[in-house]
Amino acid sequence: MKAIFDDHQWAHDPKNFMANGQPLPNPEQPRRIEVLTAGARAAGCDFHVPHDHGAGPIAAIHSPEYLTFLSTIHTRWRRIEGASDEVIPNIHPDRRTASYPRSAAGQAGFHQADTACPIAAGTWEAAYWSAQTALGGVDAILQGESSVYALCRPPGHHAFGDLAGGFCFLNNSAIAAEALLKAGRRPAILDIDVHHGNGTQGIFYNRHDVLTVSLHADPIRFYPFFWGHAEERGAGDGMGYNLNLPMPRGTTDDAFLKGLETALERIALFGADVVVVALGLDAHENDPFQGFKVTTPGFARIAQAIAALGLPSVIVQEGGYLSDDLGANLTSFLSGFQSA
Repeated sequence: MKAIFDDHQWAHDPKNFMANGQPLPNPEQPRRIEVLTAGARAAGCDFHVPHDHGAGPIAAIHSPEYLTFLSTIHTRWRRIEGASDEVIPNIHPDRRTASYPRSAAGQAGFHQADTACPIAAGTWEAAYWSAQTALGGVDAILQGESSVYALCRPPGHHAFGDLAGGFCFLNNSAIAAEALLKAGRRPAILDIDVHHGNGTQGIFYNRHDVLTVSLHADPIRFYPFFWGHAEERGAGDGMGYNLNLPMPRGTTDDAFLKGLETALERIALFGADVVVVALGLDAHENDPFQGFKVTTPGFARIAQAIAALGLPSVIVQEGGYLSDDLGANLTSFLSGFQSA
């Protein structure tokens, strides 16, 4: 399988993260690249560098206002006397229709949903090339590849059109789907990360040209909490084009695969001719976030079920955090996909 990655993605090295009021090391570490690269190569992947498609495909998803913020905020933030090394919001508007502040601190609160998306000197560079990596995956599909792995890091599925969150800045899966749509394809996004892809849902929620489907831990007691519930089906023209399949904490292989059957049926009935797989490996039983209990062999079974759709597939890396099993989980998924 062809794989895509660019070395600029090493530049994002976040230090800060807060959980339950405690400052902790950020789990979205650059070393994920090393581990995931090794896992992909063990599955026979051959890595290629993406072309620079410019800002246009990114701005098709994210507002120019937000992109201006991402590309300039760290420099502006560091002009504040006593500012931290990373941009971390300390205030948020009570509504997204609030007036737009001029201050760096106010804009950070407007454009960063939580404390899990600190912005440092290399964040914009890495996020930009993570998006270009997803677009490189699209190029491969349009050039005739049946499947391609895009090692996107930082991940993207929690990023809305003008809002970062949950380690995510640019929504790589959404950018890939939009590029496929503009190329005349009919894309569906299948998100199998343990966390709901709330940014992806938000981007397409009022649209009927991209189907969004997500299997994830029930957000009633799990991040992102406010999105991902089964009753969220889309709105306006998008009513019925969003499918959430929340599952209990501790879900195992067989139960996950049962939910996946429903997801794949919906994709087939949508008439998709290409699928963007938002691949989270954090559903594993030993992932630090401890949402599901999917096993390493279980990822191969999940991949085989998705591949059985027979659709060209852009596999976009989302979550999956450092553990002894992370690389093996990716190897299992990509090997299973290729064996179907």
